Amino acid sequence: MNTTNTIHSHSNDPMRAIRWLTYMMFFMFAMTSDAVGMIIPQLIEEFDLSMTQASAFHYAPMALIAFSGLFLGFLADRLGRKKTIMLGLAIFAISCFLFAFSRSFGFFLFLLSCIGLAIGLFKTGALALLGDISHSNHEHTKMMNKVEGFFGVGAIVGPAFVSFLLTQEVSWTYLYIMAGVLCLILAIGAWRIDYPIAVKPSDDAKPASLSVTLSMIKNPYALGFSLAIALYVATEVAIYVWMPTLLADYDGPWQLLATYALTVFFILRALGRFLAVWLLNRFSWQGVMVCLSLGIALCYVFTLIGGVNWAVGLLPLSGLFMSMIYPTLNSKGISCFATQQHGAVAGVILFFTALSAAVSPLLMGMISDYFGHVRYGFVLATGFAFTLFVAMVFNYFKNPADEALTQHDALSTS
Repeated sequence: MNTTNTIHSHSNDPMRAIRWLTYMMFFMFAMTSDAVGMIIPQLIEEFDLSMTQASAFHYAPMALIAFSGLFLGFLADRLGRKKTIMLGLAIFAISCFLFAFSRSFGFFLFLLSCIGLAIGLFKTGALALLGDISHSNHEHTKMMNKVEGFFGVGAIVGPAFVSFLLTQEVSWTYLYIMAGVLCLILAIGAWRIDYPIAVKPSDDAKPASLSVTLSMIKNPYALGFSLAIALYVATEVAIYVWMPTLLADYDGPWQLLATYALTVFFILRALGRFLAVWLLNRFSWQGVMVCLSLGIALCYVFTLIGGVNWAVGLLPLSGLFMSMIYPTLNSKGISCFATQQHGAVAGVILFFTALSAAVSPLLMGMISDYFGHVRYGFVLATGFAFTLFVAMVFNYFKNPADEALTQHDALSTS
């Protein structure tokens, strides 16, 4: 066996267990992160907060995810995938359980920041690991779409569980208690599983470090895919942060759809990610990205043209078009690099992901406040969507990452 092979396994069982462990980590992450929109109104009422103060429940963890991805992502390469994942899961579980012992908004915000730090750790470790166990960039892309499909399911379950708690007049903090229990189970599973052994980098390779991660930002593949993902995230976050506010003015015949628009969006996003394997087996990923990004852009453009009466159908529909873009671009970006750099590049991509998730809805809110209505914020989101489409057209015709991805496949199969 050629020494360039990076992963060795004695049986298929550990690989299957590792994949399911990763699926459930993303499910758990989504349960808490995408339920924040349901929790914020409760915070405003309970602690007499302004919308800006309460929105810290969204911005704080995203900022810490960005920090963790950029400044701690290299730990997945230096400490190893297993130790980094277990460290992140431990911090996540402890932070979740501590929600049961306080009634202070400041302490809740601190705990949520710790959860963001933990997510940055175990997510970079998990993303690097998925790159390790994939035998080609095509397989990696399909696996990433399945992982993000479980994320999509968690994004449905989390808000639904919070709604159930509130209807039963039970504190929303039990969402985090439940997530802590699930996380503890996952941590035990991660400890018991035999992870694949990665071949050590050659003597002339630079050891994993913060400086190596920071230097990677200058790499055209890491920067290019990160910026494309940031554009995508800006279009997605606009939906689950500001669509409910936009649809609050709707008084047409589709009231039921308007009420459950966000749920429909999450369901379509999850279904699309599970359908990704079928699409990727039949069409090139570059062509699929062009078609899907065009669908997103058109949903936004016609929302501006038709106003809230068209938005009630088009914005939830955009979830179907959004489904494959993030996991596909993420997997391709990671696959451009050697296995020993997967943790660092996953951290860089995660930094741009979380930064965009924190900044873009804030910019939309500022524009909406300045012009007096949330629809003006969606003008900015439309600009993000159109720019993403142009980037995907460029990728289709120029295919700038083809050489790096082909080289990755050659090393994986040698």
